[in-house]
Amino acid sequence: QAQLVESGGGLVQPGGSLRLSCAASGNTLDYYSIGWFRQAPGKGREGVSCIGRNDGITYYADSVKGRFTISRDKAKNTVYLQMNSLKPEDTAVYYCAPVLCFPTGLGGDKGYAGWGQGTQVTVSS
Repeated sequence: QAQLVESGGGLVQPGGSLRLSCAASGNTLDYYSIGWFRQAPGKGREGVSCIGRNDGITYYADSVKGRFTISRDKAKNTVYLQMNSLKPEDTAVYYCAPVLCFPTGLGGDKGYAGWGQGTQVTVSS
């Protein structure tokens, strides 16, 4: 099973930026598309973005489109989520997981049992 570790969260003011990292073990990125999810207190898990395994497909939820950018560095076995123009409603714990990634959405995460601790993002003045 893919082993993924999230990092890079923190406290930032509205309008600020953060870059999250999802570090993968072994050759995970050769075999899996990777998605970013978030879960705010009292809310369900939301798929935010994903990047395809080989073909460069990316997807962004409407809530983050134009502000977040996902990228992949296979040499470092890491997927990044650059988050700009952050809003208070972006406050959540962010997780990464292997997914099925399409230009119109992502899926396949419900069977994943390796969810990590996530990384907390807090946007507040």
